[in-house]
Amino acid sequence: MFKRLLTVPNFVSTLLKLLLKPFVYALWVLRQVCYGINAAPGIVAQSPVALYRKTKKWRDWVLAKVDYLEAESAKWKRTFQIVRSPYSLLLKLGFSPQWAVGLLAVGTTTATGAVAAEAMKPPSFAAGDPGVYNAPLDSPIYSDSEFNTLRLDLGSTPIGLVKIEDVTLGTAYANSALPSGESNAVIVGGIAASSDPAFTETFLEVGHMTVEKWRCDSLKLTNIEAHELIVKGNASDGQSIAAVAGVPRDRAISGGNRADDMLTSGGYYDQLKITSASSGINGKIDRLVLSNLYTKGGPCILDRIKAGTLEILVNEVGAGNGFATKEFEITTSVIYKSFVNEDNVEVNISPPS
Repeated sequence: MFKRLLTVPNFVSTLLKLLLKPFVYALWVLRQVCYGINAAPGIVAQSPVALYRKTKKWRDWVLAKVDYLEAESAKWKRTFQIVRSPYSLLLKLGFSPQWAVGLLAVGTTTATGAVAAEAMKPPSFAAGDPGVYNAPLDSPIYSDSEFNTLRLDLGSTPIGLVKIEDVTLGTAYANSALPSGESNAVIVGGIAASSDPAFTETFLEVGHMTVEKWRCDSLKLTNIEAHELIVKGNASDGQSIAAVAGVPRDRAISGGNRADDMLTSGGYYDQLKITSASSGINGKIDRLVLSNLYTKGGPCILDRIKAGTLEILVNEVGAGNGFATKEFEITTSVIYKSFVNEDNVEVNISPPS
């Protein structure tokens, strides 16, 4: 009998049954599903819609709770920042750094401790701390309690965006002065060549540069090449705009995976300096925005800049010297390909209070 079971016909039949069994079962399941659809087509059609509506209701409930918690978290975070940072609060109210520390130092032990804790935080460009910064580093290479200049040195690393806004400079706030040996409140651009110490001339290369809402005793532009020069809406106590037509090329700063953007807002400094400080190496910024700089005590200087677009917009310049003294000056060393010169007027402007 055992030999008969192993005959070829029986073996083939058994093998076929084993191979076909999954397919037969799948056809049976499909047939049952078809029977169900035929018996109750309405339920099958409505079930996905009902499921979607229930899922959507649950989703909306969860997202509403998440939005509420995020809003509350932001409010509490801001509250604790204000409570623990009286020093920053006084700066926002217009006090100089020295006055803020002095006022809080004679206050309560808690306030003095808060100042000490805040003062011990590492200084950074983003926080608006004075110091010498090697772009794109956010931490200064030099800082000191007696050093109150915001200085950004640019080298071979291109920066996508540098934005500095809402700062007070020079002698425009109480108990302030220009740095020792310095006569300018703002310096932006390259550096002239020198022999002792040896230094090869540098320029600041910018894709798009915006200078807007400055208040300066005087504003001078020299040694600049701009494909598009836009000078619009400036008021000055005497002006001379003598830019010369030429063929500066358009430009933008690429560099692939560029360094992080450098942004800071608010602060009181003796001076702002943004320069290409490495001999023979032009600093490069794709977008440079310098907005709402309130200065006193020295000129604002833009020198040795090569820009795709340079905008000089709605600035106020003057020290009350009369129209004969050209306190807003664009010299003949400024070369442009395209020039917009609109709504620039001479008016009596006294020095800032």
